[in-house]
Amino acid sequence: MGVGVLCAVQGAAESAIVQAVEGSGGRLSVTRRCADLTELLAAAEAGLGGLAVVSGDLDRLDREAVAVLHRCGVRVVGLGDPSRPWLAERLTAHGADLVVDVDVDGRVPDVVREALSVLGGGQVPPVAAPQPVSPTRHGTTVAVWGATGAPGRTFVAVNLAAELAALGRRTLLVDADTYGGVVAQVLGVLDEAPGVAAAARAAGQGALDLPTLARLAPVVLPELRLLSGISRADRWPELPASSLELVLSQARALADVTVVDTGFCLEQDEMLSYDTRAPARNAATLTALEQADLVVVVGTADPVGVQRLVRALADVADRGLALTRRVVVNRVRSTVAGSRPGEAVAAALARYAGVEDVLLVPEDRSAVDAAMLEGRALREVAPGSPARRSLAALAAEVAATVRADAPVGRVPVG
Repeated sequence: MGVGVLCAVQGAAESAIVQAVEGSGGRLSVTRRCADLTELLAAAEAGLGGLAVVSGDLDRLDREAVAVLHRCGVRVVGLGDPSRPWLAERLTAHGADLVVDVDVDGRVPDVVREALSVLGGGQVPPVAAPQPVSPTRHGTTVAVWGATGAPGRTFVAVNLAAELAALGRRTLLVDADTYGGVVAQVLGVLDEAPGVAAAARAAGQGALDLPTLARLAPVVLPELRLLSGISRADRWPELPASSLELVLSQARALADVTVVDTGFCLEQDEMLSYDTRAPARNAATLTALEQADLVVVVGTADPVGVQRLVRALADVADRGLALTRRVVVNRVRSTVAGSRPGEAVAAALARYAGVEDVLLVPEDRSAVDAAMLEGRALREVAPGSPARRSLAALAAEVAATVRADAPVGRVPVG
């Protein structure tokens, strides 16, 4: 039996495509002629085909739609137009498996031959997850994550990024917390436009390049750019995994180090999980952890915080999301951890989580409050703060591991 083809081609080329497919000697057969993207995705979900032929200008076709087709085991052949070369570029950015220019006068049979070569003689091979476009230069990605209970993820992410910038590393701070992103507020940035949502939207449309990403991530401190987060938690569908993956990939070419502030939840068994077309609530956090070269796991130095940290470390280990990690315990103080709080916390983590090396951030409420009040990094307000010195030590560790092929030169903005 031939491979089923889902045809979502607009205009006069559709009938020629159908005739060419049906004339392939039985190796291909059109199983559904789809009027729009919604019908195409529904047919793919129903398992009606192994190959989708789509017009490059199909309404609402984006990177997430192609990712859905791939998850359904459907390869995608995109049809470009020689008179509109940008269509082929967009289809490639969307992750199409094959992009060909076609017109009704003579190129249609070529589409069939190319598709057959992709299918390997009529059998659909497993479809790998679409990979982001590899930038020509590679920076390092650091995800800052921690369990529920406000352990200080944003505090660590902001100040780690500021310290890296102070070391001369060009740094991009990304707010990917879809539950309570407040990085812009912490740094006193009044612009409410969510840069990360705009970048994800551009990525989904195949329009994200380095100048665009640079424009969306303004400089907030010397050597530090900020890609601000969504202003309301109900806007989380604006950060689909496929688009954020491309944003983080492009970020590697923009900065030496990309620091990502994430949400707390790793839950995947959500109520809508039966519908693979539905956006995933925690996709942004999971994507950031999957793409990170280093995961900084943050907890607090109180009995509840340590317990949550132990469970969190087990959770990320079980999911394989933190193969390279650094454990940070925030707000270390004697009032909740005894006369030697650092030793007590370290001993508990060694015993219950097998963590032998933990970075302790002492409690310094007055300095942290002053930085929050002024909307500035801790190093700007209280450079001698013990908390700041601990985070500066963490930044030095990260800076020492930045890849040798990290970005060089400047990215033009304009």
